[in-house]
Amino acid sequence: MKIDVAYVSNLARLELTDEEKAIFQPQLEGIVKYVEKISEVNVDGIEPMMHGRPLVNAFREDVVRPSLDREAALRNAPARVGDEFLLPKIVEGAES
Repeated sequence: MKIDVAYVSNLARLELTDEEKAIFQPQLEGIVKYVEKISEVNVDGIEPMMHGRPLVNAFREDVVRPSLDREAALRNAPARVGDEFLLPKIVEGAES
């Protein structure tokens, strides 16, 4: 199966050089072949699961405990607005 690495990299918002595309092309095709091979396994009668082993919730009791004072935490902030950290916008099209 031929995979269009340029198209996939565009979807992932990755800028790849022609050399990188040439390197990743066979790697991506190998991954797809491996997934196709896995899909050949007969799973009739196998119950779907999220994990190979049963998981037991290990929730701890929700208990209020002493924590860092707000002012002490904000003292380390490179920038802040009132009682909040000021962070740079990282999502395209997000409102300021």
